[in-house]
Amino acid sequence: MSLDDLRKKLSAIDRQIVELIAERQHIVGEVGRRKQRAGSATRDYAREKDVIDMGRSQAGELGIDPDLVENILATLIRSSLASQERDRIIAEGQGDGRRVLVIGGNGKMGGWFAEFFATQGFATTIADPTVEDGPGRFRKWTDAGIDYDVIVVAAPLAVSGRILAQLAVLKPPGLIFDIGSLKTPLVDGLRELLEAGCRVTSMHPMFGPDTRLLSGRHLIFCDVGSPEATSAAKEMFAATMVEHLDMGLDDHDRLISYVLGLAHALNIAFFTALAESGEAAPKLARMSSTTFDSQLLVSETVAQDNPHLYFEIQHLNKFGLEPLDALLDAARRIRELVASGDEDGFVELMQKGRDYLVLRQSETEGICDS
Repeated sequence: MSLDDLRKKLSAIDRQIVELIAERQHIVGEVGRRKQRAGSATRDYAREKDVIDMGRSQAGELGIDPDLVENILATLIRSSLASQERDRIIAEGQGDGRRVLVIGGNGKMGGWFAEFFATQGFATTIADPTVEDGPGRFRKWTDAGIDYDVIVVAAPLAVSGRILAQLAVLKPPGLIFDIGSLKTPLVDGLRELLEAGCRVTSMHPMFGPDTRLLSGRHLIFCDVGSPEATSAAKEMFAATMVEHLDMGLDDHDRLISYVLGLAHALNIAFFTALAESGEAAPKLARMSSTTFDSQLLVSETVAQDNPHLYFEIQHLNKFGLEPLDALLDAARRIRELVASGDEDGFVELMQKGRDYLVLRQSETEGICDS
């Protein structure tokens, strides 16, 4: 066969693969509908394991890479779960025409919440300085009014704090919550809302705006003194597979200073060191390694994100300097060990880190198993 003939044969096989995926997705939809009617959970971990094990076994029999087959099947499973989750959200939608206002609804996460509520059947209004006034759209949130069943505050952190305080004066009748990744700048406004008798709670979605499947994702709920409001907020996510985490406001910001603050700072330090190294990027690209490429991939994502938000997460957190000091101290100790030729100390440092990460992994697996 000629090269063109081989390529034509490959194209025909590729079309068959796409057709089989379409057929599989059709069956997945029916499986999801039957699960809904039976009241069964969307996710079945045992079934997923059976599918992966079957694929790896068959791959071995056919002489192809089992990891390749597993990756393909895992992608199909995630896509299937995302479709089933979305169908369930729509089918069990709690909106029934209720009204929701998303302040900052044209931003990344604000847009995610606006779409989520619209999918559930809420009449969704967006207030955002980047939109033009029109049906369901307001540049100024104060022009949108307060007569809503739910008000979501998804503005930048410093702005959100002021909005919450203003809402406390207006006393909206519906449920109010923010989605801030930091609570320090929001505490006063949240407490003012509570003192005004409003139904208020606080959330932090631990996922990004491109998230399609909430299974395995975490949504933090910080009860600010209104358990009923927190329960009502959780109920809106009952149709999803998101995992709820309950946390106090201070605990949240202390932990976030490491989960976000330290992680962001490490990546910013990495690409800053590269940018100021004097080494040409093309030369470093040719010298790439597995570890370097992995770190670079994460750092590129950080570098492309909103620098103003990252600064707020660092600057506005009252616990924010502690992990930065720890990072500086760790870098200093590594430098001292390398400069002095202390191999034993270097090995001990790595062993301590390895022990900590093993412990963290076992804790994570225990949470997943439960």
